[in-house]
This record gives sequence, C-alpha cells and structure tokens, in this order.
Amino acid sequence: MMYVLGIVLAGGRGERLYPLTEHRAKPAVPFAGRYRIIDFVLSNFVNSGILSIYVLTQFRAQSLLEHMDKGWRTSDFLGDHFITAVPAQMRMGKEWYQGTADSVYQNLFLIERHSPRLVAVFGADHVYRMNIRQMIDEHQKNGAEVTVAALPVKNKDATQFGVMEVDSDWRILGFDEKPSQPKTIPGEPDRSLGSMGNYLFNTDILVHILTTDADNAASNHDFGRDLLPALIKNQRVYAYDFSKNRVPVPFKGEEASYWRDLGTLEAYYEANMDLCSVDPSFNLYNRSWPLRTVGFGDPPAKFVFDWNDRKGMALNSIVSEGTIISGSAVHNCVVGRNVRVHSYSQIEDSVIMDWVEIGRGCKIRRAIIDKSNIIPAGSEIGYDLEKDRQRYFVSETGIVVLARGEQRTNWSLTPP
Repeated sequence: MMYVLGIVLAGGRGERLYPLTEHRAKPAVPFAGRYRIIDFVLSNFVNSGILSIYVLTQFRAQSLLEHMDKGWRTSDFLGDHFITAVPAQMRMGKEWYQGTADSVYQNLFLIERHSPRLVAVFGADHVYRMNIRQMIDEHQKNGAEVTVAALPVKNKDATQFGVMEVDSDWRILGFDEKPSQPKTIPGEPDRSLGSMGNYLFNTDILVHILTTDADNAASNHDFGRDLLPALIKNQRVYAYDFSKNRVPVPFKGEEASYWRDLGTLEAYYEANMDLCSVDPSFNLYNRSWPLRTVGFGDPPAKFVFDWNDRKGMALNSIVSEGTIISGSAVHNCVVGRNVRVHSYSQIEDSVIMDWVEIGRGCKIRRAIIDKSNIIPAGSEIGYDLEKDRQRYFVSETGIVVLARGEQRTNWSLTPP
C-alpha cells in the first residue's frame, strides 16, 4: 500500500497575472530565469520523498504539459514512482472541472488505484520551500483527519485567502474563504491566519467528503468554500503552522519560512527582483533543498565586448544559459534562456523571458517581457508610460508588460 499520494492542482487561470497568463496556465508562468512556478511544489514533494504525484490540469494547459513532459515525467530519480500530468477528461459527465474539489472528485479512480493512507492535495501557484514530511508528522501527532497548511498574513491581504480560526491546539474552529472582513489572530489585530491551499487528508475522509459534495447541487465544489467548512463540524481538522517548517537554510538573509503568492503582476515582479539582491529572501543556490526543472542543455551565458562605450556586462542580475549580452549593460534584471541583447542597450529592473531579442540602442526599465518578443533597435520601454499604454499593458504601479510573442516585427538585425 502506498503511504502518501501527491495531487497537485494546476488548472488555475491566474487572471490577475494577465497578460502573462494569456497563453498559459498560471503554474506554467516562467519564474527566476529558468523555472516554471509549478517546479517549486514538485521540488518540495520530491525533496520530501513523495515521488508518486498526479498533476491535474485544465486551463490553457499545453505549455504546462510540454514542460512536464520534458522535465518531470521521465526523471531518473523516480524509480518505480511517477509524476504524471492528468488533463481534464469529463469522466463524471459532460462538464469540465467545476471547482478545486471537483477536479479531485473526477479523478477519484486514480486515488482508488493506489489505495494510499494519506493524500496530499497541494496548489501549484506559489514559490516556497517546504518539508512536507514535517506536516505529515504533525498530522499524525494530532490524530488529525485533515490538516491545512497555514501562515499569518497581513489583514489587508487576507481577503485573498481562506481565513481560519483555531484553538490553542491549532484545531480549526472556523474557516471562511476570501472573507470581506477577515477575522484576526487573537492579540494580533493586523494579521489573520491564512490557508496556503495545501491540504493533507486521510484517504477515507477525502473520498467520503468528495462523494458527498458531488451530490450537493448547491455546492461550488471548492475545498475552501465548501469542503473545509463542512469538515470542521464533525472531523478532526487541524492547521499546520508553516512558520515552524524547516528546510536547510545555509545562506545569510534567506527567510526560513519564505512563501510568496505570485497572484498579481506586482507580486510576481517583486519576487523576481528580490532574487537579484546580495542576500535574497529566497536563495536559488540552496543545494540542500534543490530546485528541479527541465534541463535544456543550452550553452553557458556569454558577455562580449569591452570597449569604452560598448561593454557587455550584467550587474546584480540573474542571466540564464544560452544568453548573449553583446556590448550592452544589464542591471538588476532576471534574464531567461537564449536571450540576445545587442550593443549599446541599457536594461534595468526588468524580467526578460526566454527567446527575446533586444536590438541596438534600446532603453528598457521596469518591464516584464514575455517569451519570443523582438524589440526593434532604438526602442524605449518604461520611460514614457502614457506612450507605453498605447502599445502594451501597463500595471497599476507602472510595470510595462509585453505578452508572449506580442512584438514580432520583422526587422534587419545589425551586427552584434
């Protein structure tokens, strides 16, 4: 009998991340130069020794399916285990998934196939490190039937979370999904206890509540809105304090319980920019809890030209493999794979994704440029927001965003 089966909910639309989610699901959005957001939850499962995982997809899943196929399905560390993407299949009728709980309900046959003792149902939208075994230990110690990973969040942000009330033993007394007036933590009027969207179930409880919920025509078929409020009435449902979770943190400045919801363009941008600092809150170079992703086999990054006004360099930046910085200056940027920055350009405080070509003499700042864009020579982005709004998407805080393949103008590249 399998002890723990992992299920990752990866069908999210990520509407607040538009236009980065115009062509892909939120878990497939690139992050930190060479990763996808889904890589973080999958790395946590693998590093925790949970190697049998189903990834449930639905919304604009092609990019995610290709990433899974290249980087996760055939990984040599799996042995007899598996990491398998499962597209929506309408197995229970003629409807696509109607909610997070319904997505698992429609795949109950996969759970029954393995008969695990526990099922870990985790989201795929967040960047964090977590030893899931510690959550399992707490679940067993409490004699819990359901455990919800939780962390304190600012009260003003709690409207985007499931908010919990707990007793002194962290047993959940109340659960309110995305409340307009979130209840605060006793003694901490500015903070609420938010759900991370990560759940651990005894299998029999999960099967029972999913089957019961499926028969309820009034339900939203959502874990937070429907299942958890119903479960806390009669079952032993506990919150797991994520701030107690520990993975090896060998670097100065790294937060022991770092967790970021990249639900908005601002949050996504700031999380990328933090990676460029000397002592980032989340350090990609922590080999004690490695991050796994697709290995493309691209050549190393290269920086060419060292003339007075034509120096190829990158400072306080992450530059991914296959990229060539040719006689241009890159400052405080996250640069993806196979990017070409031509001479005399200045790129600042920006996220540049894979396969972007930036022509000569460009000036770019506070921008997110998605994959497969060509920026013509002499372009300026981020310097005149009114002009930028006529061409691109500009966020409330002035971040200029180019969607994937938005600018593919044919133009003649000059020599490097």
